[in-house]
Amino acid sequence: MEPISSKDRILSIDILRGLALVGIFIVNIISFHTPVLYINPFEWWEFRNTLINYEWIDIFLEGSVYPIFALLFGFGLAAIRQRALKKGARFSRIGSRRLALLLFIGVLHAVFIWFGDILIIYALLGFLLMTVLPYSGRRLISFGLTLLLIPNLLFVFYLSWSSIANPYGAMLWTDIGGVKDSIASYTSSSYFDALHQRLIDWYAVNNPVNFLYMLTTIFPMMMIGAGAFKADLFKKVKENKGYWIAGMTVLLFLGILLKSLPYLLLQNTVFLYIQDIIGGPITGMGYIAAILLIVVNPLAGKILKPLAAAGRMSLTIYLMQSILSSFIFYGYGMGMYNRLPLETGVWVAIGIFMIQVILAEIWFSKFTYGPMESIWRKWTYK
Repeated sequence: MEPISSKDRILSIDILRGLALVGIFIVNIISFHTPVLYINPFEWWEFRNTLINYEWIDIFLEGSVYPIFALLFGFGLAAIRQRALKKGARFSRIGSRRLALLLFIGVLHAVFIWFGDILIIYALLGFLLMTVLPYSGRRLISFGLTLLLIPNLLFVFYLSWSSIANPYGAMLWTDIGGVKDSIASYTSSSYFDALHQRLIDWYAVNNPVNFLYMLTTIFPMMMIGAGAFKADLFKKVKENKGYWIAGMTVLLFLGILLKSLPYLLLQNTVFLYIQDIIGGPITGMGYIAAILLIVVNPLAGKILKPLAAAGRMSLTIYLMQSILSSFIFYGYGMGMYNRLPLETGVWVAIGIFMIQVILAEIWFSKFTYGPMESIWRKWTYK
């Protein structure tokens, strides 16, 4: 079985993936130059007079972009399965090889480059997703929405009750020790100091408790994406334009409202959880609807087409963003950690991504697949 050809790719999906890449990079770059795991972000950025800049990232991007990528990951894995079945190939072998290499790349990325790696989680959840892919599209979407909403709403009730019983425990705090350790390690000229801190930070994000949390956040979006592929939802946007517009309007209004709660009401763990875990995916699905509606217009599709080139080599671009950011901000590189204003970091991310889009266009004028994608596909279909 051969990998999918460029002519068989869906332009709107590649554009979506390209836009998600720049949104994720704007969010991720903050953790490259700031000890985000250990701070109360509202106090931290207010003290630096950049809270207004953090607000728009927090409301419009933080927690809203990763669901898009998770959904597209599920969409892609379902597409590979369908193609394998049509060709009479064993999807279990193809999918397992694909995810195993992704897991290996993720381990290297997490250990040697950046603690915020998502590839390990995607690979592990991908193996789980393979077991439910035989279900119908409607069932996958229903299961995904149920798993996303029910456990997290119950947890919101628990957090709310806890905050009433102990308001002090629901407050956001800055871990001064963690901040000092991060700054000392990531500004050190020693690569091994950064490596040691990176492993500590990776476990803080990827410990067993957090993995269970990812089962009710990332995995449901993968199921929804797989269901969307099997139900051909993204191919019916033009025919059902009215429904898509209505859905986009409701999702964006509700999502952004929930994302704004810490700024409208109270900045504590309850509203922070509602903001990112419930408001984030809702906003992300609203963005998907909006982008698909825009791309239906042929002129808009042409204007956004360069983003599709970035989307076609998303793994390469994601890894290069991490390599470049670690060099720019860590002490064994240019040493800009904890030195750049928030807005400057955002412009660095946008600038790097724009260059990546141009290079992707040049690359695809000569090659069919991106560098890492070529290796990934050769291993998958070997």
